[in-house]
Amino acid sequence: MVLVPVAATRAPATLLVIFGATGDLAQRMLFPSLYGLHADGLLPERLRILGTARGGHDADAFRALVAAAVQRQVPAREFDRDRLDGLLARLDYVAADTRDAADMARLGARIRALREGEVVYHLSTAPRFYAPICDALAAHGLAGAGTRVMLEKPIGHDLASAIAINDGVARVFAEDCVFRVDHYLGKEGVQNLLALRFGNALFEPLWNARHVEQVQITVAEAVGVEGRGDYYDGSGAMRDMLQNHLLQLLCLAAMEPPSQFEPTAVRNEKLKVLRALRPIGRAEVAAETVAGQYVAGAVGGQAVPGYIEELGHPSRTETFVAIRAHVDNWRWSGVPFYLRTGKRLPRRATEIFLQLRAVPHSIFPGARIEPNALVIRLQPEERIELLLMHKTPGLDRAGVRLSQVALDLDLHEEFAAHRRRPAYERLYLDALEGNGTLFVRRDETEAAWEWVDAVLDGWRHGDHAPRPYAAGTWGPAAAIALTERRGHSWRE
Repeated sequence: MVLVPVAATRAPATLLVIFGATGDLAQRMLFPSLYGLHADGLLPERLRILGTARGGHDADAFRALVAAAVQRQVPAREFDRDRLDGLLARLDYVAADTRDAADMARLGARIRALREGEVVYHLSTAPRFYAPICDALAAHGLAGAGTRVMLEKPIGHDLASAIAINDGVARVFAEDCVFRVDHYLGKEGVQNLLALRFGNALFEPLWNARHVEQVQITVAEAVGVEGRGDYYDGSGAMRDMLQNHLLQLLCLAAMEPPSQFEPTAVRNEKLKVLRALRPIGRAEVAAETVAGQYVAGAVGGQAVPGYIEELGHPSRTETFVAIRAHVDNWRWSGVPFYLRTGKRLPRRATEIFLQLRAVPHSIFPGARIEPNALVIRLQPEERIELLLMHKTPGLDRAGVRLSQVALDLDLHEEFAAHRRRPAYERLYLDALEGNGTLFVRRDETEAAWEWVDAVLDGWRHGDHAPRPYAAGTWGPAAAIALTERRGHSWRE
């Protein structure tokens, strides 16, 4: 079940230039995704792909690197050597340091030789290089009409740095030519959230404060920092996950129906949600937020070290965040949105849980009636569960016994004949065709940072150190209290 965006507003690109083409993201996600699109005949027929990085590969060595990455990442049942060869035939490579004028001149000459139409530049680099790379492209006549740029998250580490990066990119590329990537928006399950809401008459009448008691959004990771300690310690769970992934999921769950599925309409509605978020500042952080940091424990039956042991030095960086947020508008007034993300939790899971309000009166004496709920699971498996009360089979003189059962739609089983696509296939296809619907606009990014910055400022001002939690648990005890003192409980 995939939402198909409206037709692109630009001609399909004929050249994709990937900066950082030898990096981890490119090898794990980008080139395997390009292989999938090529194998299915979805890449523009004339598209060429030019990789560039500071590494001194030649074109043949680069193709060998890509071939190895594709074979490593693509399941054997989906791999075809002839199709891989077809992708490799599209590839070229130029080693270049964008700070070196001679290197940029060589890269520019190759771009001009390969270019037959529109160009997409994908900056798969650290965000601090975005503005310098854009400036270098402009200085060598490689930007302007017929070009657009993809940027990876995070866009900055706070509002001021996000504005600085966006201003630097805006010197070269107009906003409608900037495609900010949040790979969660390319996931099938995330797009299915929109299909569920706006493709079915069943849910929309109930999708509001009159019927919804609470909403929970969880992005849980079982892994630790996995060799990313230096990056993660300067970021933390708030900047790494909540500012982008969780707030984007919140926007999709809470937004009003857009007039149509096209970039401006969808992103306008998401922005309204971000601007309706009730600020959480110095006076509210203690009551509305919890930060945690994992200590040694066990995940999946295996002993694992604490964050400080993995890092190798003391740190106050949070590896867990829980927040009680409110969207102050007519649709959601009074409904708490519980946001939770963390590392070294019991299992990997991303889900949205909507609990409806309890029935106003029970006609079944002695029977416990649980509120109805909708569970939208995004990973590791994609499924939708509608939790309903049902009569327990059998006879009982005490009266009717009820139990909660799930109407369960397993999307992998339902669409078993369809290949499970990584998020970057959708994102690359849309970027190459000039469709920005599933990308993040500048004002969204900055509105999210403005809200998050207030929380971070409150933590600093109040000296809120992260609370310890054992690896393999669902975070600090204070996170449980965050929900239970309002009469709610986390779904686990």
